[in-house]
Amino acid sequence: MTPHSKKLLAIACASGSFKGAFAHGVLSALETAGIVADVYAAASSSVLPTAWAAIGKANQLGIDYWLGGVKYLQQPDIGMSQIVLGGIANFSPPNKKLFAPDTPEFIIATSAVITEEAASETQTDKARRLGRKLLVAAAKKQRTWVDENLQLELFSTKSDKLQLNANNFDEVTYASSRMLHAWDIPAWINQKPYIDASYTCMCPAIEMLEAGYEKVIAISNEPGVLYRDMFQLEEISENYNGTDIYIITPDMDTKQLGVDFTNASIEGLIAVYQHGLEKGRYIKKSGFCVSTKFAHSLL
Repeated sequence: MTPHSKKLLAIACASGSFKGAFAHGVLSALETAGIVADVYAAASSSVLPTAWAAIGKANQLGIDYWLGGVKYLQQPDIGMSQIVLGGIANFSPPNKKLFAPDTPEFIIATSAVITEEAASETQTDKARRLGRKLLVAAAKKQRTWVDENLQLELFSTKSDKLQLNANNFDEVTYASSRMLHAWDIPAWINQKPYIDASYTCMCPAIEMLEAGYEKVIAISNEPGVLYRDMFQLEEISENYNGTDIYIITPDMDTKQLGVDFTNASIEGLIAVYQHGLEKGRYIKKSGFCVSTKFAHSLL
């Protein structure tokens, strides 16, 4: 394992709701290959799988996590809020291991609501309507509301300011995943309003470089270009200010396999997770650990 006193390698995983089974598959393959990061950072649906990766147990969580969620969703009167809260209650990693001093740093991206007007919309029955408006705004690449009302915040197991710990893990994890258009239960951290990370940060890859990490593996749940947030105004490219980002994406839209953001089939989830495993294994097969520009960070 890379010494934790050095900031060599970060692994950052993107949001994607049920599509996050792909990122989980990649994490499992990297773990099997012996690739261990100094920090694991996650947004939204990737939080729990990434937390298990941070303790070296992504494979142990495995596909059962996703299958449990989709089976639960098939029950009456169950929505995405209940799915996420059930996942947190039943599939969170052991606190003693995640928050141990020798465990790699673990970071969760969130969107803090910073105005009273926005809080009155995001945390009430007005939220779904606002959420639909923001989806339309995202399609038009109009980010004005976010710029005026939200702020990206990164909670970390190694931070003094925004500390992630056993007392707030559940709150932070749920807040990071709460999309307004489909989640009906408000999100609060220390009695302050928050919403899904994706509004301000879909994948905290650049944030890891800005924090001083030398290399980043960024795992996306969408094919093609990876963007910093859902408004798609800024790409996460393979090089940021002279520093490399290795981006792993699926070969297709996972909808083709039967997995969309808020619905999925059992067969589709298995296929998407398996595709993630294959993409992660390719890194090892391609000599990533031995001969590429990232080698010194991974050995």
